[in-house]
Amino acid sequence: MFVGDSHSGGAPKSWLESRLEALGINSTIIEIMALIELDDVRKVYDLGEIQVHALRGVTLNIEQGEYVSLMGPSGSGKSTLMNTLGCLDRPSSGSYRLEDSEVVSMNQDQRAKLRNRHIGFVFQSFNLLNRTTAIENVELPLLYAKGISSRDRKKRAIHLLERVGLGDRLDHHPSQLSGGQQQRVAIARSLINQPSILMADEPTGNLDSKTSREVMELFRELNEEEKITLIVVTHDAAVAKHSKRIIVLRDGKVVEDTPDLAQATQAIQAAEQEDMIPSSEA
Repeated sequence: MFVGDSHSGGAPKSWLESRLEALGINSTIIEIMALIELDDVRKVYDLGEIQVHALRGVTLNIEQGEYVSLMGPSGSGKSTLMNTLGCLDRPSSGSYRLEDSEVVSMNQDQRAKLRNRHIGFVFQSFNLLNRTTAIENVELPLLYAKGISSRDRKKRAIHLLERVGLGDRLDHHPSQLSGGQQQRVAIARSLINQPSILMADEPTGNLDSKTSREVMELFRELNEEEKITLIVVTHDAAVAKHSKRIIVLRDGKVVEDTPDLAQATQAIQAAEQEDMIPSSEA
C-alpha cells in the first residue's frame, strides 16, 4: 500500500507514518508493506449442523513497531483473531500476509516455521514447566533449533532473564516464584527466538494490580526500546490504555479502530448493551 492512501477515511496515522513525519520525510511518496495485512479474513467453524462464524470479513494492517490491543465482549472473535494472527489457526477465506508471506495457503508445518521465526506468545496461565528452572523454561523453544549450542542457548536465556529483572532467580523453579515473576519468565521465553511480534492473551489476568502495572511497563519498554510489535488481547481498560491503538470486535467484525481508549470503551459498552436486548426487540 501507499501510506499516503491510508488517511482517505480519516484513519489515524500509523506508527511508521508518524516516525517518517518526525524525521521530515514525506510518507506519501514511499511505498510501505505492512508487517501484517488482513484482507476480508473469515473463519467458520463447522460443528456439524451448526456453523459458527467467528470472523466476518476482517480487514486491517499492523505495521512493525505498533502496540495494539484487541478488545470486545465475550464471543466477539478477539481470541480467534489472535489465533489467526499467531498462525495457530488458518482463515477459512480471505488473505493474511505476514511479512509478505501468504498464510492462508500454508499447511500446518509451514505455519509452524513462520510462527517460530516471527512470533512469541505470552499467556494468562504462564505455561511454565514446574520441574525445570527459570533458565531451562526460557531455553525450551531453542531445544530443537539447529545451529545453536547448549552454551549459546543458556547465555541467551540468562541475558533475557536479566532483561526482565530476574537475574537473581535464574535457578529458581516456578513454585519458588511469585505470579509476576513467573509471567516475567514466560515473557523471557517468548523472546528467546528473537521474534518481531509478541502476542499476549490476557497477560495480567492472574496478577494483582501492582504486578500488572509492572508487566505492562515491561511491555512498553520492549515496544519502545526493542521496537517489538505488540498485540495484546484484553478485556481490561487499564491494560489497553498502555497501547497506542485499540481494535474493538463484535460478532467477528471490527467495529472500532482507534488510539482513543474512551472511544474504544464506548464501542464496547454499546456492543454489550445491544447484546442484552432480546432478539425480538432488536
